[in-house]
Formats: sequence, structure tokens, C-alpha cells
Amino acid sequence: MSEATRADICVVACAEAWRGDGEIVASPIGTIPMIAVRLAASTFEPDLVYSDGDALALAEPIAVNAAPDAPRRAEAWMPFGKFFDIVWSGKRHVMMGATQIDRFGSQNIACIGPWAKPKAMLLGVRGGPGNTVNHPTSYWIPNHSTRSFVPQVDCVSGVGYDRVPKGAEKFHEIRRVVSNLGVFDFETPDHSMRLRSVHPGVTVDEIVEATGFELNVPADVPESRPPTDEELKVIESLDPDGLRLNEVKG
Repeated sequence: MSEATRADICVVACAEAWRGDGEIVASPIGTIPMIAVRLAASTFEPDLVYSDGDALALAEPIAVNAAPDAPRRAEAWMPFGKFFDIVWSGKRHVMMGATQIDRFGSQNIACIGPWAKPKAMLLGVRGGPGNTVNHPTSYWIPNHSTRSFVPQVDCVSGVGYDRVPKGAEKFHEIRRVVSNLGVFDFETPDHSMRLRSVHPGVTVDEIVEATGFELNVPADVPESRPPTDEELKVIESLDPDGLRLNEVKG
């Protein structure tokens, strides 16, 4: 069996974000989050509900590069419209991307530069506002730098802890931020970002230098855990072509 890569560490870190969620809809966006959900469902979180990326809730995982006509064991039909009911019910945990994220977890995937005259247009806010005021949201950021971890986002797509509308606090939770360097949470008195773990081979100083705001750094920061032998086998079966290595090198 091959040795765990940095990408495998990131898959496990993302999977851990869904630990303890039970029977909810897990919505991964991106290759590594998609592998992570299927890893969690295959091992420690078997009650997760997840789709094939289209409109079927799967009864068992399939490889992330499975052909459109590959066999699937489905548990239910999950059309797009149904997701709005799930979002509003709070029975969902999404892991989105973030072009920018700030100290209190506000996320930007809409534009770079001033809103009135941006330097670049991106995806638009998409589902960020509704996700972040209705159910748990996590973020996967494969390129950790001062360009992505910024003092203040250029546009708020996902709502951070300092911008939660009054009355929505009980529905708002930014669970985890996972990057190619480490894992972060907001389990601090003021809900500012905290360094939760560093990936093997990465130092705390490297993460601090690559972050554009002051992080909460505990006195003792553990390493992100590697996959077990069983988990590594599952990861390799879910991603036989190594697509995860395109998102994270090393």
C-alpha cells in the first residue's frame, strides 16, 4: 500500500468535519471534499446522505471519476428543488470553496476588488448566504496564502461570525476550514479563526506567514492525523486515478 500524501491528509481532515453529523445531507464541492464525504460515509459516519453529483442519493460510494452511465445503488431521488427544503430545515452540512476568507469566517467567491468596479468577476455569491444562515458550513481552500486568507473579504458571499443577522445566530455555524497547510475552526470566545492542527511537514510559522490576519494559535498545536490503513484503501478506491493530487501536491 502506498504512503499517505498531503492530499490524503487533506481528505481525512475534510472527512472529519462531518464526524458526528449523523443522518443529514452532506454536500461536498470539489474533488477532495467529494472523496472526503464518501470516505466518512464508508467508515465512521455511515448515516450521511450524499448524492452522485446529480439527483440520486447513493446507497454506497462510487469513485469520483465514475462514468455517467456507471452502475449506482440509489437510496432516493434528490432533485435540485428538494435541496431548498433541506437547506431551510437545517439538515445539511456543506463544504464550499473560498477564494477569500477572513478572520471571522466571511467567505468570498463573487469578485476580487471593489464591488462597484471589481478587478475580476468570479462565480457570484451562489448559495453562500443561504447556506451560512441555515445550517453548518465548512470550507476547503487548496491554496493557503495571504491572497486567500485576508483581513477582510472584498465581497461577502458566505456570512461570517461578525456579520450574522440578528435572530440567525442559532442556525449559524462555520464548522471547519481546511487548507493545504492545516485545519482551522472558530472555537474561541469571539469566534475568530483558530489554528486547530498543522499538516505533517508544515510548521506553525509557515501557516502564520501565509495568513493575512492574526490567527489564534494555541500553545500546543497537534498534527493533522494521517489516514488509517483502512481509510487509505478506501481513498484509493474512491480516487483510483489520483485526481486529489491535482488539488494538493506533495
